[in-house]
Amino acid sequence: MLDDPRVNESPIRLTLEPLDDYVVIEPTDEEAETRAGLILPASAEADCSFGIVIAIGSEAEALSPGDKVLYPADAGYDVRLGGTAAKVIRRRELIARIHD
Repeated sequence: MLDDPRVNESPIRLTLEPLDDYVVIEPTDEEAETRAGLILPASAEADCSFGIVIAIGSEAEALSPGDKVLYPADAGYDVRLGGTAAKVIRRRELIARIHD
């Protein structure tokens, strides 16, 4: 099996380019209160998540990579890229952009 030409010994490098109005978000473990003073009540914490936009589709308007966003915890699709968790969500599912 080691001589099999289909076996590649170098690590696989994955990138994810969202299509249309999809956005790729890296979930973060934010506190309930941001530096700007935004406080989420305990009941909202289970329903909402924070993340950083890492890629946007061509139709995802008013967002840029690096933006901090708030989104429903159950929105979109959970994926793993090279061991890193990411979320793929439609732009319209995002709740807010957070400005610190």
